Amino acid sequence: MAKPEYYYGVHSVESLLELEPERVLTLFTLKGRDDQRLQRILQMAEPFGISVQKASRDSLEKLAGQPFHQGVVAAVRAHPTLNEKDLDQILESTHQPLLLALDHITDPHNLGACIRTAAAMGVEAVIVPRDRAATLTPTARKVAAGGAEKVKFIQVTNLARTLGQLKENYNVRVVGTMLDEKALPIQQFDFTGTPICIVMGAEDTGLRPITQSQCDQTVFIPMSGNLQSLNVSVATGMALYEACRQRQSN
Repeated sequence: MAKPEYYYGVHSVESLLELEPERVLTLFTLKGRDDQRLQRILQMAEPFGISVQKASRDSLEKLAGQPFHQGVVAAVRAHPTLNEKDLDQILESTHQPLLLALDHITDPHNLGACIRTAAAMGVEAVIVPRDRAATLTPTARKVAAGGAEKVKFIQVTNLARTLGQLKENYNVRVVGTMLDEKALPIQQFDFTGTPICIVMGAEDTGLRPITQSQCDQTVFIPMSGNLQSLNVSVATGMALYEACRQRQSN
């Protein structure tokens, strides 16, 4: 049996109990904590017969891997890793999906923030490389604030190859976010009428050349002042909002 994963934080655990309670093995709660938010979590867990154990602050910190656990940690049955085949199923069953690809994002905080926004904007799947990129650690899940249970997280062997297959097999338009001579202001690109995959580059290096080669169009976020770049999770939110705004008003 695979080792359990550990979810921590109120939003993350609440979302898990709401969407996938069958995966929760044990809830660990901070000794002495008895507030409304914890009571809600316990009420959500009760119908499923989930074991609840009181634990010290130090014990929760060890389970979560860091001190900011908000007094609740869930031991969870590991979720199967989703891959290219799962992505194919999503494309085959969804009409004009909106996808987000992250080109070697390495900070789990940024990953979690991107997933949270993706879930809020109706993204069907977040696609990342399997190697040398952040994955769904407890920290990423905590930052995602329940988003990780609402959007599919797909790990692929070769991101550029996957983007090429999306284009060839499913007529997906791949839109890279970077400032080059062909880039359009993001509001000038038409995100409607077709499946779309928005690709965001790594925190320090942006889109790799091999990823750029798969982009049908590049776009940039116009900015005032001397700033030339944004945090990748902030830029992701702005890009997804523009795509979602256009697609909903069309």
